[in-house]
Amino acid sequence: MNMKSEAFLDYYIYNGKVYDSKNMEGFEAIGSPVIYEVIRIIEGVPLFLEEHLERMRKSALLLGLHIQKEDKTVTDEINKLIVMNKCKNINVKLLCSRVNETKQDFLVYFIKSYYPEREVYERGIHTILYYSERENPNAKVLNISFRENINKKIKENNAFEALLVNEEGIITEGSRSNMFFVKGGEVFTAPAKDVLLGVTRNRIMKVCKALNIPVIEKAISVKDIICLDGAFMSGTSVNVLPISSIGKIQLDSVYNRVIDKIAKGYIQQMKSYIQAKKQMV
Repeated sequence: MNMKSEAFLDYYIYNGKVYDSKNMEGFEAIGSPVIYEVIRIIEGVPLFLEEHLERMRKSALLLGLHIQKEDKTVTDEINKLIVMNKCKNINVKLLCSRVNETKQDFLVYFIKSYYPEREVYERGIHTILYYSERENPNAKVLNISFRENINKKIKENNAFEALLVNEEGIITEGSRSNMFFVKGGEVFTAPAKDVLLGVTRNRIMKVCKALNIPVIEKAISVKDIICLDGAFMSGTSVNVLPISSIGKIQLDSVYNRVIDKIAKGYIQQMKSYIQAKKQMV
């Protein structure tokens, strides 16, 4: 499998052993199928770690496979990297390759991370429509060509994200995020069976429930975009990010009160989790 080293900063861990990031051995060994997870580390705390590890295992189960490495070992290796790389605010990637073999390979490494500046939230993002859908939407499986094709389209259109549209003209999710649409005080998002169940997505659902904001698990079609009051994407690095345009259609998401309440509620959940973890140390 042709995969470049993504390891950022000085060290990464491959099958329990620490490697210098210039050493390609761990990445050269990667073979299909590959299941991965990206977790945000804030102030030295891997955010919603338990939920990410659970999702990674569920991705394997959807393929009829099992990740052998134990949660405690993975947690210890993440914490070891935080200390060794002297970095407490970054994204960490967990990658399990050859998941269908007796001897699996497991990498833990920091990746170059981008977190949108305040101005991006204040003006919203431009998105495009991309006519494609995931083969197995609930499983986070590496698909290099799919990612490269979408990245090319995003770059060509000077966009931040692409909304995936299926053959029926239904918007399912973002290429690397979950999508939420707001209309008349209600929030719409694609049914769980049709999308990658993001950890941030699940947290947002809980925030909406706590705030008594109705969430309807129903996908919207391309022709419905013009009727929306607003939309936002969610993801590990972006939290709740308002969408100002989908193709040529402009949306007033930045000033939408429902989106603002959800964004603030999610930030509060993040802070509460980090604080609770710090108190356990």
